[in-house]
Amino acid sequence: MNLFKLSIQNSKKSFKDYAIYFFTLILGVAIFYVFNALDSQTVMMNVSSSTKEIITLMTNILSGVSVFVSFILGFLIIYASRFLMKRRNKEFGIYLLLGMSKRKIACILFLETLCIGILSLGIGLLLGVILSQFMSVLVANMFEADLTRFTFVFSSVACIKTMFYFGIMYVLVMLFNTVIIGKCKLIDLLHASKKTEKVKLKNPILCIFIFVVSSCVLGYAYYTVTGGVEQIQDASEIFTPIVLGVLSTFFLFWSLSGMLLKIVMNRKKIYYKGLNSFTLKQVSSKVNTTVFSMTIICLMLFITICVLSSALSIKNSMTYNLKTLAPIDVEIKKPIDLTEKRVNDSWEYESRMIEDSKISIQESLAKMDFDVSAYFTDIVTFITYETDLLLLKDTIGTYYEEAKKKYPYLRYETKEEFIKVSDYNKAAKLLGLEEISLKENEYAIVANYDGWIPIRNAGLKENTPVTLLGRTYYPKYQECINGFIEMSGNAANMGLFVVPDMALDESIRANAYLLANYKEKTEEGKRKVEEIFLNIEKHPYMEKASIEARTKIYLYEASIGLGAMATFIGLYLGIIFLMSSAAVLALKELSESSDNKERYKMLRKIGADEKLIEKALFRQIAIFFLFPLLLAIIHSIFGILFCNYILEAFGNEKLLESILMTALFLILIYGGYFLLTYLCSKNIIKEK
Repeated sequence: MNLFKLSIQNSKKSFKDYAIYFFTLILGVAIFYVFNALDSQTVMMNVSSSTKEIITLMTNILSGVSVFVSFILGFLIIYASRFLMKRRNKEFGIYLLLGMSKRKIACILFLETLCIGILSLGIGLLLGVILSQFMSVLVANMFEADLTRFTFVFSSVACIKTMFYFGIMYVLVMLFNTVIIGKCKLIDLLHASKKTEKVKLKNPILCIFIFVVSSCVLGYAYYTVTGGVEQIQDASEIFTPIVLGVLSTFFLFWSLSGMLLKIVMNRKKIYYKGLNSFTLKQVSSKVNTTVFSMTIICLMLFITICVLSSALSIKNSMTYNLKTLAPIDVEIKKPIDLTEKRVNDSWEYESRMIEDSKISIQESLAKMDFDVSAYFTDIVTFITYETDLLLLKDTIGTYYEEAKKKYPYLRYETKEEFIKVSDYNKAAKLLGLEEISLKENEYAIVANYDGWIPIRNAGLKENTPVTLLGRTYYPKYQECINGFIEMSGNAANMGLFVVPDMALDESIRANAYLLANYKEKTEEGKRKVEEIFLNIEKHPYMEKASIEARTKIYLYEASIGLGAMATFIGLYLGIIFLMSSAAVLALKELSESSDNKERYKMLRKIGADEKLIEKALFRQIAIFFLFPLLLAIIHSIFGILFCNYILEAFGNEKLLESILMTALFLILIYGGYFLLTYLCSKNIIKEK
């Protein structure tokens, strides 16, 4: 009973000095619950079956991500416990000196951890349940769902999962504490606060050399993922710049810690101004442990910034793209005039589809009991053409040799696709695109995929001629025209040749298209028509046909779903990484402030006023928080450029918005931890 009372008193005392630790535990529990309760929160929403499938997929992925998150939080809790144990060395030494056995001390720690665990789980779950109700509104907004059936929801599954994972974490902490107590010695515990890490001035020449080499290696890694990204042919090659970046980050911190100390010591006016010498010594006294932790925190912040920016950018860009890339209700495509040779040359088609390829899209749909005229309006039909005699390598002219070196992974044997100018203009009018006029010997290229436009433009600027069915045509424009004929959730048109009508004939027909709007104008009516239309997939005739359909509603729901999925996974990982990075720094600083109370007391004795001491403390904490953040921001500039290259099909129209939103998260969470650390540290060193 006495041990229990003692553990309760210790918990209260620890809570007073280490509020950040308890705040982090509670926040971790709440976030874990909120993201694992999404499945229960979405049950009340009135959404379509396809959206439900996307939400189910998202919650399954988040469940898997939660396992990874639990490892991060587990590491954080054990790391925090290490610092709390270190702070209490003298206390444990006094217990041993008074005759208390190590077993009883371990029992006290067990009870303390149990109290902390129950308290943090209880408050965290309560906070999580409240926050999850707001999350319901966010999810509904992301999926544009109807929340008329909104009710308060408690997820028992998320609650059990949270209790299970955090229970395991606390058990590990108990075992960790028991092992530490078992290994400790009385003399080490009593004199731990008097020990200080020996400050060794590193060889400045060696530091400068390592700094220069690390900077050059880091510069090479930056170039590889930006300017030289086209040279990466295999996904495994990306690990090289990643490893180089990690090693360079470590050695940059190692060299800077030695260089800055030497540089500032040589600047007497700065070094001896105020309490700068004390602050610098405080920073340098932990240099051996700081370099490694700074590296880990810097990399975690880098991942956070890139993940949040990219995830939010995908969501914003896809929503923005839908307005321009899916302007009509339905688009249908099917191969036309299939031959055995074409079937054998492609994995898309089978011999049973040859017969259906001889008839129009309307006739194919009629065989599946779907009357186009009964449900569709604004109908536009056209055909595109291909020939084995005009491949990508033929249409980019002399730029082909340079392109092979710059883009070695491209398939230059791909057949180009052509459309009559009159057909394109009909489609463009319906799609809200710019119409084109051509002379008898001119052609134009329409495209909207940023990755391919420079390649197309290079061929156009060389005035590359195109010979089609015995006639030669020249580009009317030196650049691609923005356009497309296939609806999509992202910019995917790599290049479509628009040529005069007389340039094409039936001998090279490839695909038939039908674009239309639904006759029904209400949202409910359109969904009913869509359900009827998509039901043709179950018709027996579909076995003989190769019809590919895209609808605005389906694309919209799929794009919103993918964007929402990326956003929630990005937010989940980003917040956990950001919180963990800030918490590790905060706990380390709080521990050092506790260890250095005697040093601050000595400053007061020699005449330093309270404002000067607080200023020195503020600078010390600011250095620890800013160093990893500044390098992480530099890393992130190149990391975001690489992510933008990989995800450019989704567009980057809203990238700035995403970066600003990420900056807001950094200010609120990272800045909040910095401010709390300073206030708690100031309270710790305050003279009683």
